[in-house]
Amino acid sequence: MMPDLQSRFPPRPTRVHEMCGTGAACFAAICAARLPVAGTPLFWVRESWRNETLNPLGLGDFIDPSQLLLAQAGNQAEALAVAEEALRDGALPLVVIELSQPLNLTAGRRLQLAAQAGKATGLCLIPEGAGSNAAETRWRCTPAFDPETETRADDGRSTLHRWDLIKNKSGTIGAWHVRWDSAARRLHDIIPVAP
Repeated sequence: MMPDLQSRFPPRPTRVHEMCGTGAACFAAICAARLPVAGTPLFWVRESWRNETLNPLGLGDFIDPSQLLLAQAGNQAEALAVAEEALRDGALPLVVIELSQPLNLTAGRRLQLAAQAGKATGLCLIPEGAGSNAAETRWRCTPAFDPETETRADDGRSTLHRWDLIKNKSGTIGAWHVRWDSAARRLHDIIPVAP
């Protein structure tokens, strides 16, 4: 029997989860779109030295771009401190943290305790292979080739993604092909991927 995505997504609240792969930011944006209270600000922490930028308009299919609160820190230690305070405060239900280096167990555990104290969810966007043992779940998120979409003119359908749940402290792992429906603001075409 194939595991179902609905029992694993969105990631368990009051915990910190990790995403890697080229679709990790999209995964985080979909989590923000699925917040129970529409219009809730999304707090995103990143290191200021990074070459790429986060364009709020690029999140328009998921959240109102004016609801993005972007914090830029000088290095990873500062980014972790900002994220920990935001999680512990509990004013925002979701905090996204972009990390450039592996997260040690102590820092990962501090984030978990902060998320529990503030009843917030943390999403760490990590480099491939840089996961922490403290993470509740780890997802590999990548765009997937879809020959059906590639052979037709643009019909407004979003990119097909493959989400692999590669670590899960409270259950089984699995893989799914998913597509975001921006009009309905939900995932559709959820297809389990055979192991």
